[in-house]
Amino acid sequence: MRYRVFLLLGALLAAVVNADVGRYELGAGDQISISVYDEPDLSIEKVRIGPSGSISYPLLGEIQVAGLSPEEFESNLVAGLKGPYLVNPSVTVSVVEYRPFYVTGEVKKPGSYSFHPGLTIDKAISVAGGFTERASKSSIHVIHDDSSDPRDADENKIAVKLSDVVKPGDVVTVEQSFF
Repeated sequence: MRYRVFLLLGALLAAVVNADVGRYELGAGDQISISVYDEPDLSIEKVRIGPSGSISYPLLGEIQVAGLSPEEFESNLVAGLKGPYLVNPSVTVSVVEYRPFYVTGEVKKPGSYSFHPGLTIDKAISVAGGFTERASKSSIHVIHDDSSDPRDADENKIAVKLSDVVKPGDVVTVEQSFF
């Protein structure tokens, strides 16, 4: 009996962890499309989320989007449009273009690059031209876009492995080797 309880708890924990891994949070700089079935005036082909994390939407005005998944934003739009505007709206929100990620430090072409799902630190460094001769391949850090205070950059640095995943807005830094 105890074995079954542990097995059930383990399966439940794995489901919760895996659910969070696939969750994408919208943020400033992302470009999204909004489609409302049979309502072309409420559908938007492309809109970029502004620096404040919001967009302007017909009938509903300024809407905060940053921090929500596309599915959560869909639900918010359905709730906002349902009732006085539409009886049973069918809304789809898609990411058209992700916000960029950045690679700095000892890489051949530091800069900002277009994000693609499944991107790893290894691939991000390759996109940036690879390591320079002075690069420390074992000293790579990332600062996530969702870090609390950009002024505390040193405190927000996280050591990463080449196989770790890059998120949109991340700043990947390759440190210089001493030898």
